[in-house]
Amino acid sequence: MKFPPGDFFFDCFSANDNDDSLITMKNYDICCIGHITLDKIITPRHTVHMPGGTAFYVAHAMASLKASEFMLVTALADSEMKAVDDIRARGVEVHPLPSRHSVYFENKYGENQNERQQRVLAKADPFTIDSVKDVNAKYFHLGTLLADDFSTDLIKYLHSKGIVSVDAQGYLREVRGEQVFAVDWPDKREALKYIDILKVNEHEAEVLTGLTDPHDAAVRLAEWGVKEVILTLGSMGSKIYAGGVFYEIPAYEPKEVVDATGCGDTYMAGYLYMRNKGAGYEESGRYAAAMCTIKLEASGPFASTDSDVRAIIDSKK
Repeated sequence: MKFPPGDFFFDCFSANDNDDSLITMKNYDICCIGHITLDKIITPRHTVHMPGGTAFYVAHAMASLKASEFMLVTALADSEMKAVDDIRARGVEVHPLPSRHSVYFENKYGENQNERQQRVLAKADPFTIDSVKDVNAKYFHLGTLLADDFSTDLIKYLHSKGIVSVDAQGYLREVRGEQVFAVDWPDKREALKYIDILKVNEHEAEVLTGLTDPHDAAVRLAEWGVKEVILTLGSMGSKIYAGGVFYEIPAYEPKEVVDATGCGDTYMAGYLYMRNKGAGYEESGRYAAAMCTIKLEASGPFASTDSDVRAIIDSKK
């Protein structure tokens, strides 16, 4: 995959050029909606160019877990369709929507993989109600990358059809020039009424609630309407707050930290995969955490098996 300079603009293509303009009315267990991105990942050891974004990491993780009733809805420029072809080759059903550009991120990590510097060099078109009106699923996971990817009206619409899961990160990103700044989510109080599962890290939780204590922030988010608050704390593990109870999820130490990009998305793939199977909060969280450990040990998306994940969990009991 060739990567353009920051001021490069991708060619637009029309829906008529897209062979996937119609979505079958099949009922899916899990549908992930999000942009596949162009990612430039810079670490102290190397620089890698590859596809990325929530859509990319969740789809590959679900393929590795052999989640048969999973579907991906994404939007990207025609020039990046190889990423879609690669996901389809792994047995995933993908509905690509036309976009004038693909999202282009530059992620720079230091020795501390919990911290990164990020630039946005191009943006894709937002998702609309019309673009997903024929999709039916039990779970809808919205992989927000930037604040305008999903409107509150779209969240409300999907809530009327299934369980809505959201990664809050994109709603808290404002792009000024190429730089990304942390901002509050203006419509949060209305939108959170229709979000069943919300993933935040400690910084995002503080921005949303104004509370510095992660426990207090999780409780506040639940008071605003979220049924399952997932609070990720990097190497410190994660917490799940649901039904008035906190579930403490450990972080399984990796043999080596190679690349943290996509860990949050991998966590959510594992969590939703297990919740869909009827697993409880703690079991789902531990499974998700073990997936993150495997993901940390290599560049690229999660590519291991269910047995590999369970081996990590069993070894730490």
